[in-house]
Amino acid sequence: MEAFESNNREILSLIEVWEPKLLALSNDVISNKRNVQNRTIKQILGHLVDSASNNTHRIIHLQYQFNPLVFPDYANLGNNDRWISIQNYQGEDWGTIVQLWKYANLHLVHIIRNVNSEKLENEWISALGEKVKLKDMIIDYLRHFKLHLGEIEELINK
Repeated sequence: MEAFESNNREILSLIEVWEPKLLALSNDVISNKRNVQNRTIKQILGHLVDSASNNTHRIIHLQYQFNPLVFPDYANLGNNDRWISIQNYQGEDWGTIVQLWKYANLHLVHIIRNVNSEKLENEWISALGEKVKLKDMIIDYLRHFKLHLGEIEELINK
């Protein structure tokens, strides 16, 4: 979808820059340095995999389910930390996490490019009771993506 193409191109550019950077990090850096949420780089990148996955599902459901949509909210009420813990990103192979992150986001860009423009006003209701429009969710994804890459950058430089 053309309305989001600038965001899409930025996501693709960030993937291109970050993939080799991530793969070059030492095990000590990815496994031991922690951010203010007590997450390692492995866990932060795993969270970005979960974010891509959950946003994929939201975008798809918001195009065919009843509006507004009540959809499980993994990002609030501590659920994103549960996802990280249950999947044990800390114990997963780093190369696998990086590839999951890359390809989940490449696929998400593909999905965004194919969104039905007539559905952009459809909303889902978060666990906090907020109504979020599909178009706003798509636009905000880049901010979230960059936020967590910024956290990783801080930990690399720590």
